Amino acid sequence: MEFEKSMELALTLAREAADAGEVPVGCVITDRDGNVIGRGHNRREESGDATAHAEIEAIREACAALGDWRLEGCTLTVTLEPCPMCAGAILNARIPTVVYGAKEPVFGSCGSVIDLFFERYGHTPRVYSGVREQECSGLLKSFFRNKR
Repeated sequence: MEFEKSMELALTLAREAADAGEVPVGCVITDRDGNVIGRGHNRREESGDATAHAEIEAIREACAALGDWRLEGCTLTVTLEPCPMCAGAILNARIPTVVYGAKEPVFGSCGSVIDLFFERYGHTPRVYSGVREQECSGLLKSFFRNKR
């Protein structure tokens, strides 16, 4: 599958987050040539910042790499379905393709709770879900099982 390589990188970042005591979510952004231009993992505990989600970190790095807030032609790959904040950032950055692994039944905004990409915002990303879903969800389940 064409998204396997980027999801493997996102999973590596998610494992780094888990090792740091963060919820294991990792994200990478690739340009139209498949080059990684942004990466991130959750850093909420480390930073004390509610907005330090993997997607936000990756979007900031990708914007800096391109020198533009528009990430047209890019693909965002994340291990967990984006929340409303991250879906809003994806819309604002004009990212045309979103790939995610595990569904997020509490905050998922690509169809689990709401589908913000289906609303009339003037930009509608293509969404590919379930990429390495069992591995992504297994990492999350293991993390929370160990926390309890």
